[in-house]
Amino acid sequence: MGQSMKGMRLENPIKSVGMKLFVTFFVSILFFVLAVGMISYNISKGVIQNKVAEASEQTITQAGQKLDLLYGVFEDLSLQIMLDNDLKTMLSQMDSVDRTSYDFLQFRQKLGDKLNVFIYSNKAIKALHLYKSNGETITISGASGSATGTVANEDWFKRTVEANGKATWLETRVKGFNETAGNSGMVFGLGRVLKSTTSSSVQAVMLMEIDLDAIGKEIEQINMGDGGMTSIVNGKNQVVYQKDNTLLGKPSTTPLPESVLTSDDNKNSYTDDKNGLQLVYYKSEKTEWYLLGAMRVEELVKDAKKINYMTWLLAFIAAIVAVIIGFFVARMIGRPIVTIRNLMKEGEQGNLTVRTTITRQDEIGQLGASFNEMMEKITQLVKQTNDSAKEVLTTAVDLSDASKKTASSAKEIAIATEEIANGASSLAVESERGNDLTAQIGMQMQTVVQSNVDMGNAASEVHKSSEQGIQYMSELIQKTNKTEQMTRSMVEKVDKLKESTRSIRKILEVLNNITKQTNILSLNATIEAARAGTAGKGFMVVADEIRKLADQSRQSIAVVGQITETIQTEVDETVNVLSAAYPIFKEQIDSVKEADEIFKQVQGQMGGFIHQLEDVTESIQTLDKSQLVLSEAMSNVSAVAQQSSATSEEVASLSNEQTNISSGLVRLSENLESLSNSLQESLSKFKV
Repeated sequence: MGQSMKGMRLENPIKSVGMKLFVTFFVSILFFVLAVGMISYNISKGVIQNKVAEASEQTITQAGQKLDLLYGVFEDLSLQIMLDNDLKTMLSQMDSVDRTSYDFLQFRQKLGDKLNVFIYSNKAIKALHLYKSNGETITISGASGSATGTVANEDWFKRTVEANGKATWLETRVKGFNETAGNSGMVFGLGRVLKSTTSSSVQAVMLMEIDLDAIGKEIEQINMGDGGMTSIVNGKNQVVYQKDNTLLGKPSTTPLPESVLTSDDNKNSYTDDKNGLQLVYYKSEKTEWYLLGAMRVEELVKDAKKINYMTWLLAFIAAIVAVIIGFFVARMIGRPIVTIRNLMKEGEQGNLTVRTTITRQDEIGQLGASFNEMMEKITQLVKQTNDSAKEVLTTAVDLSDASKKTASSAKEIAIATEEIANGASSLAVESERGNDLTAQIGMQMQTVVQSNVDMGNAASEVHKSSEQGIQYMSELIQKTNKTEQMTRSMVEKVDKLKESTRSIRKILEVLNNITKQTNILSLNATIEAARAGTAGKGFMVVADEIRKLADQSRQSIAVVGQITETIQTEVDETVNVLSAAYPIFKEQIDSVKEADEIFKQVQGQMGGFIHQLEDVTESIQTLDKSQLVLSEAMSNVSAVAQQSSATSEEVASLSNEQTNISSGLVRLSENLESLSNSLQESLSKFKV
């Protein structure tokens, strides 16, 4: 006994209740702490990255719009040069002057002085170049030397000529666009073809070299954080501007993907997961260059890493707490259960004297008390059973002799009555089964009749609904056609309004040019009045008033231009919305027509279905009447069979009962004797 109990206590502890509770507490606490922490970290990381990206997008967009204003100033100045009448007159007279004469030198000097006026008007302009259409140099103003040779094979020159008068923005050159004219430093350019207003022939090709610092000062004010940088790239990812001058003109170290360069999407951010960068960009409406800001994702989310560190720290603390809690729970629950298990093992082997000493007030204490009560009652039961077994053994011997005599006589009576009872029972069973089947058929027939009526009512309702649906669909088709006509009319009227705003813009451009010319004329008049001395003071006042009037006109034209631009934008948006809505209205009309055809088909099919339901209903009613007649006949047969079977079974049961009782008494007496002996042997194993 002692060796077997020792073996029981050495069972695998991993499968114990205490260990399972310990593992459950440990895994649950650690899982939830890690899950909550990691979810919080990922959410915080995403929120911080999105917010910083949105703020950076706004910063890049605002800076890009400021650069567009700056580009617009240079485009306006180039347009002013292109429309300057004096310059056009000089260029038209150039071919009539002998290039080897002194007059040609004076002509070039006069032309250079004219260009210097424009250079002095904007300090960012380094030089102004004029070339013939074949690339031969006419003059270069603002350069440190004089150019020689031709630039016809230069890529920038070809691009400018192909633009045919439209402003062409040229990427940065470290030493200028014409090295023979002297080193202009780091500049980017604006090229434009100057045409004659009378013959539309090319008079010259103008190149404006602009100091790179003009855009560098704006970009250096943008802060992309630690490890971030700001640059300008063209549509081929070549650097136009970057703080590191050695990268100018080279492929960008933070290139935009091809999908961004070719996309018309308004989204201004892109995440480069491969290099760990968050890119925000703005595409210039003037130059079509990209103002690009790059930020390290690690820097954006570095504050969120604190949550990650705290999560692992709390997980470590939670693991220690889970180990302590699991250990105490395992000791508090597992140890008492093991004790009770061992005591039950001893009781299983026959020792009914074992008792537990657990006195706790919880469920385990109640289990121990119940175990003790169970063992007490089992002990008492074993004692009583032992005494009763002795008395039963004596009675069983006497009962066995009497039962054998009664059994022999009862067998003869049972054989005769059993044959009669079997035939009557079979007839009763079959008739009862037939009666049950007819009853079930009757119930099912009633269910079928009611279901058929319900289907007929439902079919009638669907028929009415389909008729009403056809009427509604006809009204909907008429209203949809009217809506389509109104939408088409709105699109045509908005297109006309769009053309009107374009005409207004052209008129404003002409007025703006007139204002600029007036301003220049007033300046010249002021200079001439100053030369005239006292005699020209009155004329100077008039010239000053003309200049003020020109400035006021220019400001008014600018305001009107902004209002016209706003109207143009809103008209374009309205056209886009109406154009997108028009196909939807057409699709809606087609869908409504298809739905109308479906309603008509449903109406026709439901009519035929209703007629078929009426025929089925008549057939079911006829079948129901026939089933009632069959049910009455089966009930009569069942009643007669049951009465006959009951009489036969009563006689047979009496005979069988007597036979069974006699045989049972014999078997019981023999079993009782055998059980009495076995019970005495079994009870002798218990220790009470």
